[in-house]
Amino acid sequence: MDALFLNQLFNGASLASLYLLAALGLALSFGLMRVINMAHGEMLMLGGYLAWMTLLVVPGAIGIILAIPVAFIGAAAMGGLIQSTLIRRLSARPLDTLLATWGVSLILQQGARDLFGAVGVEVRAPEWLTGSFVAFGVTLPSARLFIIAIAALVLGALALVLLKTRIGLLVRAVNQDRMMASATGIDVRRVDLTVFCLGSGVAGLAGVMLALLGPVTPNVGQSYIIPAFLVVVMGGLGSIVGTTASRSSWGCSPRWRRFSSMSASRRCCCSSSSSFSSRCARKASSP
Repeated sequence: MDALFLNQLFNGASLASLYLLAALGLALSFGLMRVINMAHGEMLMLGGYLAWMTLLVVPGAIGIILAIPVAFIGAAAMGGLIQSTLIRRLSARPLDTLLATWGVSLILQQGARDLFGAVGVEVRAPEWLTGSFVAFGVTLPSARLFIIAIAALVLGALALVLLKTRIGLLVRAVNQDRMMASATGIDVRRVDLTVFCLGSGVAGLAGVMLALLGPVTPNVGQSYIIPAFLVVVMGGLGSIVGTTASRSSWGCSPRWRRFSSMSASRRCCCSSSSSFSSRCARKASSP
């Protein structure tokens, strides 16, 4: 029972790490710019396809390491293009931004179907990510451990950027009071572009991690966009700590409920069987 609980807890932590990478970008753009970017899920899709193409060119252990910066830069460039050509012109109209980015997501999905086909492509993980470790009777796949490590590194790097760098200071100033920050000489549009590119790049990283667990399809990002929005809202707009805590609870709660339901069903079966046995024993002993 302890091994089953630890296994479910580990799977929930790895799933939460993947969802955390998907939600961090929204926590930045939605928290700072109040922009509802419905094309954020397609940044995950783009990162997965970029990882697949990178491994075609550079196979092996180096390929997956090289795919991480390639996916980050490619998704950040796509996010910068969307922000500078579309979102910047509609930033004062949130509803129009929602509809426009929804149209962009459909265009990107159809473009992926035309380029890569409707069938998903698989990213073959290197040998050092195909094994597993056994600890406390629990099997820990190397790929899921790698996802947890990357999520922790990205979270730590993002915290350092926001707390220890000049761009982080500007982002916090714009987040607290956009009009006052603009009045003091801060280029708010450049800060918006930087944050949007950073959030899109982190989503591209999530696409690489997602490609290690399953095939990449043109509509794979749609499975993550709604939960990511809910996590950002529940954790607080622009709050990285709140997003992390919210995503952790979301990642572990389904598996905890599944574990609890399995335990409850086993207890119910055991109690029913024991009660049935006691009734049979009473009937056998009665004259």
